[in-house]
Amino acid sequence: MKSPSLRAPALCLGLLALTACGKKEQGPPQMPPPQVSVVTVQPSSVPLTKDLVGRLSAFRSADVLARVSGLLLKRVYTEGSDVKQGQLMFQIDPAPYQATLDSALGNLASAKATYTNAHVVAERDRSLIPMGYVSRAQLDSDEAAERSASAGVQQAQASVQNARINLGYTKVTAPIDGRSGEQQVTEGAIVGNGTADAGANSTLLTTVQQLDPLYVNFTMSSAELTALQRAESAGKVALSTPDKTTMQVSLPDGSRYNQPGTLDFSAAVVNATTGAVNLRGVLPNPQHQLLPGTYVTLSIDLGQQHGVFLVPQQALQRDVAGAYLLVVDKDGKAQRKSVVADNNQGNQWIVTSGLSAGDQVIVSGLQGGSPMGIQPGMPVQPTPWQADSAPQAGHQPQPTAAKS
Repeated sequence: MKSPSLRAPALCLGLLALTACGKKEQGPPQMPPPQVSVVTVQPSSVPLTKDLVGRLSAFRSADVLARVSGLLLKRVYTEGSDVKQGQLMFQIDPAPYQATLDSALGNLASAKATYTNAHVVAERDRSLIPMGYVSRAQLDSDEAAERSASAGVQQAQASVQNARINLGYTKVTAPIDGRSGEQQVTEGAIVGNGTADAGANSTLLTTVQQLDPLYVNFTMSSAELTALQRAESAGKVALSTPDKTTMQVSLPDGSRYNQPGTLDFSAAVVNATTGAVNLRGVLPNPQHQLLPGTYVTLSIDLGQQHGVFLVPQQALQRDVAGAYLLVVDKDGKAQRKSVVADNNQGNQWIVTSGLSAGDQVIVSGLQGGSPMGIQPGMPVQPTPWQADSAPQAGHQPQPTAAKS
């Protein structure tokens, strides 16, 4: 029989063995769900804008033509300067037209003298006819001569007027206010016109263009216009009237022009070659900073777009299937939602379909601390996203000095 002193160590060893057998084998500790920042989106209305490319053209452009033939004596204006309507620009030799005018004036004087003589004879016969001194046939002949002489005076007056007009055309003036162009014909050249006033085969002397305002010519596909009209019928879009449709122009160097424009014209037919509709805007240009022929980028405000969602740019992702967002469902898991986001407003994407009111869109933390990043079905821990909390580009934390 064992003594009590020997049974005590054996009892302790038995208790330790039972305790060791009672412990179950445990695996590695589980990682907590990755933390992500989310925004809760709600539908809103935003301006409906469209970015297009247009080309500037002069508001009015007038060719300065020679309306009479002759020797070009001199150029009066300075090339490239601003001219006023009616300002003298060229001088054509007026001598032949002055001679024609003098001849017409002489013919007019002769016609007036003939009329005066015929009128005196007719008046005399009209006073003698009651006395029977002149026959009725003689009076009729004298009155006919009077009428013919009166018609001759009118014809001579028309010739004088025509000669004055042609003489005036020897002074070529600016047809409109605007910027004058390069001289096309030098002094000493013979200029001419094929058809007076019509401009056919006339010699082009220069061109004057009105630079304030300017036209902005651009096109929009008929498919886009049809889609906008359908969206307006469905109540998703409220299009502005043409006189309230504004546009903002960006210059070729990327800077924004400080004067907004307005829509001026919309064609009623579709171009059969391009499948687009021609549109035109009017752009103020008081400082003549813009020049015709320049290509510019337009941002057109077409109205209001209803029922859309604004999400930060960094939240949107794209793959071969298209654009998508990751949202947090009611179970706290990430889920993928395919969306349509073709335009942006500032630093936010405008999502037109794919989201619902109250969705929690993941903005940051998409990497989730793993190479694969956050995947659909993964549990996440959402926290409200703060725009100012995102680190600035190029900012790196400064290392602290290690303590010895």
